[in-house]
Amino acid sequence: MSSDTYRKSPVERWLIEPVNRFMSKSTTSGIILFASAILAIIIANSPFAERFHHFWEIKFSVGFNGSMISKSLHHWINDGLMAIFFFVVGLELKREIVAGKLSKAKDAIFPVVAALGGMIIPALIYFIFNSSGEAAKGWGIPMATDIAFALGILYLLGDKVPASLKVILTALAIVDDLGAVLVIAFFYTSEINYISLGVGAMSFMVLVAANRLGVRNTLFYGLVGIGGLWLAFLMSGIHATIAAVIAAMTIPMSVQTPKIEYIKKIEDLIARFRKMHTKGNLVVTESQFYLMEEINVSTRKALSPLQRLEHALHPFVAFIVLPIFALSNAGIELSADSFEHLNSTVFMGTFFGLLIGKFFGVFGTVYLLVRLKVINMPSDMNLSHVIGMGFLAAIGFTMSLFINGLAFDGALYAEQAKLAVLLASFVAGLTGFLIVKYSGSVRKT
Repeated sequence: MSSDTYRKSPVERWLIEPVNRFMSKSTTSGIILFASAILAIIIANSPFAERFHHFWEIKFSVGFNGSMISKSLHHWINDGLMAIFFFVVGLELKREIVAGKLSKAKDAIFPVVAALGGMIIPALIYFIFNSSGEAAKGWGIPMATDIAFALGILYLLGDKVPASLKVILTALAIVDDLGAVLVIAFFYTSEINYISLGVGAMSFMVLVAANRLGVRNTLFYGLVGIGGLWLAFLMSGIHATIAAVIAAMTIPMSVQTPKIEYIKKIEDLIARFRKMHTKGNLVVTESQFYLMEEINVSTRKALSPLQRLEHALHPFVAFIVLPIFALSNAGIELSADSFEHLNSTVFMGTFFGLLIGKFFGVFGTVYLLVRLKVINMPSDMNLSHVIGMGFLAAIGFTMSLFINGLAFDGALYAEQAKLAVLLASFVAGLTGFLIVKYSGSVRKT
């Protein structure tokens, strides 16, 4: 082995590379999210329960010159940290609508009708149990699908899952997220401060104008989006996470260098690099260094700001934002009194809304429209796959817990709904996993 051959250090071999392999797996984010929820439940039922709950109620204040925003750590997580999650959701929405699974009507109709059925039926079932009073406010809780959990379970099955099922479930969850965002915006908004809302509108127009003028600096969009749009929405009464979705829609999707031009450019740069003289494998010459920098710049120009942001933020959201959200929201005390929750209308509306409503909403809508020949079943899928998809869509978790926190002021209803979300998501995930796993032998319809 030559002296200039790079050797991996023990830290790289035994720590960095294993961690990178683990984090790069499609199932990892779902595993960590699930582990965080279990940990929250364990701590909430341990001798540290009281300290655990008090920790999330620690107050933090932000502001200057007498203008302060004071919220508990729990609220900062749900209003601030989760805004990053919703920003990534907004980026995914825009990418899919502009150039993805929702860009063509014929490709979008299947997941769109499945998502609509999966939102309407759960809400109706919830209303059957809770038609009036404070409890009726929770109708939005069983409408949501947790994309990380649902897709994580699919990826556990590997090659047993048809490619179309992964695509459709992803698109369904994205449409579902859009529905949840609209529900939050129109139905879970407090009294509106129109001055703050006006400031938010002006910030939005600045972002749109920047997009039209060709501004591609993501730092600019971050400063205006957070300092203007998000902060204004936070003070307006409209939930701040809506601002994150709106801001995401203003991020440029276009590239400076088209693919064909990029390929030619990179081929030319690599050809020039090969001709350059080098003294070893560890150190490049100054000319090679500048050429490599030019390759980096060219690559950056071939990627849209939206894709760069989505790629950069996804690990942070998957491995930090969502686990912290689960820790702060999934903790529920289990005791003899918990069995009383099982008889409550809020529990039954949420549990059956998610588990039964989602299944019949997704499967029933698709089955009906396939029979009526309005939509076509993908060639690599059968009705058994759609049944499994209906149950996987019933994994509400993140979005359901989030809406639960907005729906109820009282702890009793919130605890009842939280228990229902956790149980329904577990049953739905396990059922969906088993059905999809053994769907291969079912004859296609």
